Amino acid sequence: MSQIELPQIDDLRSLFLKDTPLLDVRAPVEFAQGAFPTAENHPLINDDEREAIGTQYKNAGQDEAVKLGHELVQGDVKAQRIESWKQFIQQHPQGVLYCFRGGMRSKISQQWIAEQTGIIYPRVKGGYKAMRRFLIDELEASVNKIQPVILGGSTGIGKTLLLNQLKQKVDLEGILYHRGSVFGKHVTPQPSQIDIENKISIELLRFCEQGIKHILFEDEAPNIGSRRIPEVLFNKMKQSPLVLLEASVDERVEITFQEYIVEALAEHQTYYGEEKGFAAWAAQLHEAMDKIQRRLGGERYKALKKLLAEAIEIQQQTAEIQYHKNWIRALLVDYYDPMYAYQISKKESRIVFRGDQAEVLDYLRDYYQIDEG
Repeated sequence: MSQIELPQIDDLRSLFLKDTPLLDVRAPVEFAQGAFPTAENHPLINDDEREAIGTQYKNAGQDEAVKLGHELVQGDVKAQRIESWKQFIQQHPQGVLYCFRGGMRSKISQQWIAEQTGIIYPRVKGGYKAMRRFLIDELEASVNKIQPVILGGSTGIGKTLLLNQLKQKVDLEGILYHRGSVFGKHVTPQPSQIDIENKISIELLRFCEQGIKHILFEDEAPNIGSRRIPEVLFNKMKQSPLVLLEASVDERVEITFQEYIVEALAEHQTYYGEEKGFAAWAAQLHEAMDKIQRRLGGERYKALKKLLAEAIEIQQQTAEIQYHKNWIRALLVDYYDPMYAYQISKKESRIVFRGDQAEVLDYLRDYYQIDEG
């Protein structure tokens, strides 16, 4: 079997454009730091084994480290890992595997798969490192080719709702897994910064491959939650035309209420269960309000905290949720609107259109050929 040629793949562009399933045989700690949207982690060695082998390498050299690796992964352990790979390959016969540099770990995995299953499963030449380098370079190349169109508007105005109706868009809040404001945290953590950059690069790569230049983005701060928009993209967005979405305060209250009360509560209760979910969701609302205490000022903070506490208490006692609209309205009008007015005053020269949802959709279609999905 050692004489069989084990093929390597080096057409990284096709791998990403075709959504090729990726078998990542690195340790879980490496996978958590950064991977790719279609990758699944089925490691050759786990975190503890990796640490032990690394120590052995430093102390006794490569040969002894390899020897230890084979001692740690043999018998039932080896059989379980090969079985895990076999199941992945059966589900994804057109996939490929990779390790960090396309070296020993992926070669061993490839060899064991061939020996135990008879399947010759290709590995990525250069591994994760080559794929990551490719996407970093392509992100910069793609940003230079595209002509972003930026969708702005007041907090709660429904920018994401409009964005998601369109085909030629990149949903940064979706990719960064955060709704954008201090109240926008989800139940589970945001992806790693590397995962985010990889996903954005792949999305832009697809648009460029199709020759599409005008792509819609929401107007964002450089950071969304605890993650950031890649600098090369953010710098391009800052110089791009700005289309402003307009809506009444009542519409904005309703959209914000739906997101932060109805949807966020459902998300927490699905994750934690009804009682714990309610408590975690209520605590998150209070925590978000506390984070902006200094900017709200003492009196306004106390008033909003009181309205929030009352709304939560009424909801607990009667299941009535409409009282949340009181603090939402006050927050939008008294806090977010003045801040937005200041920010937009610095971007006046970039504004090319203002209108309601229907008018903005018509404008984007007519002037930028950005169509509804």
